[in-house]
Amino acid sequence: MEIFEMTAATLSGKIRDKEVSVTEAVDSILGRINEKDKEYNCYITVCEDKARADAKQIQDKISSGELTGPLAGVPVAIKDNMCTEGILTSCASRILSNFVPVYSSDAVLRLQAAGAIVIGKTNMDEFAMGSTTETSWYGPTKNPADATRVPGGSSGGSAAAVAAHECICALGSDTGGSIRQPASYCGVVGMKPTYGTVSRYGLIAYGSSLDQIGPITKDVTDCANLLEVISGHDPKDSTSLKRDDLDFSSALTQDVKGLKIGIPRTYFGEGLDEDVKEKVLSAAKELEKAGAVLEEFDLDLVDYAIPAYYTIASAEASSNLERFDGVKYGFRAEEFKGLHDMYKKTRSLGFGSEVKRRIMLGSFVLSSGYYDAYYLKALKVKALIKKAFDEAFAKYDMILAPAAPTTAPVLGESLSDPIKMYLGDIYTISVNLAGLPGISVPCGSDSKNLPVGMQLIGDCYSEKKLIRAAYTYEQMMK
Repeated sequence: MEIFEMTAATLSGKIRDKEVSVTEAVDSILGRINEKDKEYNCYITVCEDKARADAKQIQDKISSGELTGPLAGVPVAIKDNMCTEGILTSCASRILSNFVPVYSSDAVLRLQAAGAIVIGKTNMDEFAMGSTTETSWYGPTKNPADATRVPGGSSGGSAAAVAAHECICALGSDTGGSIRQPASYCGVVGMKPTYGTVSRYGLIAYGSSLDQIGPITKDVTDCANLLEVISGHDPKDSTSLKRDDLDFSSALTQDVKGLKIGIPRTYFGEGLDEDVKEKVLSAAKELEKAGAVLEEFDLDLVDYAIPAYYTIASAEASSNLERFDGVKYGFRAEEFKGLHDMYKKTRSLGFGSEVKRRIMLGSFVLSSGYYDAYYLKALKVKALIKKAFDEAFAKYDMILAPAAPTTAPVLGESLSDPIKMYLGDIYTISVNLAGLPGISVPCGSDSKNLPVGMQLIGDCYSEKKLIRAAYTYEQMMK
């Protein structure tokens, strides 16, 4: 097995046992990037010199026994909406195409403290607005399973990089499924933790009440280990939770006996591809064989989730993106007359069409006369969706569902129909609206040999149950 094909747990073990050096690990990944990234376009920035310099320092700390964790010496990719000190952080946009932060996000700092090496910044939908990684100023990322297809989004660059072995594992962010859906499309593991478990400090905001950083990995073991490293209370983030149950690796046990799993009928009805339905339900049957108890039930309000989500997310986006005006940092139009003309021209040239669409929608729903009719109503629906999940979790330990209604679409297909792209988030957005944890695990391929993902959804703070069920299924399939 090549070094770049290893999981983080395997690689860190070999580094500790002195079978592989950190420099060899970094060189292996950089060689893979040089070989494959022209085809897939997973990266916006590759930190070649810095990664090699960091490798020597990390090797010394491992050799001295200072670093012993499961990520020590492991090359990790970071989605390009997380600030990284001294490294371009563009959000895949023109308006931030020259922005180099003077600080790093909390999640990145925790990774570096654990001995992980930032290998580069991955491509994404511009400002995380999209489901295909086609709205990037730097061009689309392609799916390693089939280069004619999208990798999903907005964390498509991170998911594709893991699938193509262009990194060992990666960080993504999930506002409405942006980790779980690309993980499903690319055939890797992706997890969105309970809102507030991972600090949002240094994450360039899209929808502040929905955004959450999470891991994208080759297997469930790496997912648990990576999540454990980046989780924890952060006083710099007012939404950060104080939790005592962050030892996620302890949940890596093969045991689902007696676990009650609810299967929502509405998630397996009209609009779901037959191949996807078959694979996800087959995965459910495997968990049943292992001792889990399956039961169908009705989960209401699914039809209202998409309009509620896009109303709330767009409203928050229009507020969050107000700061990008060409004054303090980032791109500025060259020719303008006066301050207001500079704002207008900078934003017109600096933002892409999908970002402009969501800013306009958000500004509209927050405007006088429409706030109550749209935004306030969406917040009420959000509360009802949370209530529906609370009622479900009174009966079930977790919910099993598809991560996406289809496998990866062909490049260019979704951009021509934004509404169709929005509808592709139907199985993931409710999790963000309710602040719940969710994990996507590969569960086979469709008739075109494209990956299919099974999604497990838990109540708040129930990541360990999800990891245990996902790990059990993964081990059964080996």
